[in-house]
Amino acid sequence: MRHVGKSLRWNAALYDAKHDFVYSFGEDLLRLLEVQPGEQILDLGCGTGHLTQMIARRGGQVLGIDNSPDMIAKAREAYPQVPFELMDACEMPFQERFDAIFSNAVLHWILQQEACVQRMYQSLKTGGRLVLEMGGKRNIEGIISAIRQALSRKGYHEQAGVQPWYFPSIGEYASLLEQHGFEVKFAMHFERETKLSGENGIEDWILMFGQYFLQGIPQDDIPAIIHTANEILKPTHYKNGQWVAYYQRLRIVAYK
Repeated sequence: MRHVGKSLRWNAALYDAKHDFVYSFGEDLLRLLEVQPGEQILDLGCGTGHLTQMIARRGGQVLGIDNSPDMIAKAREAYPQVPFELMDACEMPFQERFDAIFSNAVLHWILQQEACVQRMYQSLKTGGRLVLEMGGKRNIEGIISAIRQALSRKGYHEQAGVQPWYFPSIGEYASLLEQHGFEVKFAMHFERETKLSGENGIEDWILMFGQYFLQGIPQDDIPAIIHTANEILKPTHYKNGQWVAYYQRLRIVAYK
């Protein structure tokens, strides 16, 4: 597999309009964070800032960071009272600043996992906690397979070999955290069947999250590729008039 190098340009409007399930499901993760008033909290990969704002409303002194200029711009516009910074998680400069790091649906996008885990550890105070949810082993494997088949049928074998995500097992990610000093207190891996919005659910999903597969492909070829992926997925991912995605989630709480 070829790992990606070029960063995405996120469509913040499409994210909020069609993929609000990402942060809606993240509200459940906030219960594990157990925000205490006055705590210094980092929201790593804050997106458009919805969960960052919820942490602030619970009394946390929160900072939201994301490496997407579009996401940060939308977050600042929506929540001007909350601080947001454009930042790469693998280059965070913080030293023992935060009581907690919160991260929802972000860490699977980071392929430089060792660097990221090291930075998270350095950013936490002693006794600080990391509360995360990310894609786990076998996450969206049907969608990935369909996109790769569609690309290969069109002759785009290089794009079909792209590996945009890191979807670890509990053992793999817990071991990585422990190797860098964390103590894992809670870990679970679970399936979450997720309804996608509208008749173009899979198309919108691919355009939002599958951009790495489409880089370097002429615009005229993209609709045919997406149509082929749709047809491959329809027997398994279109149920009672509703597109669904089969997510596998990894949820962890660890302490420094």
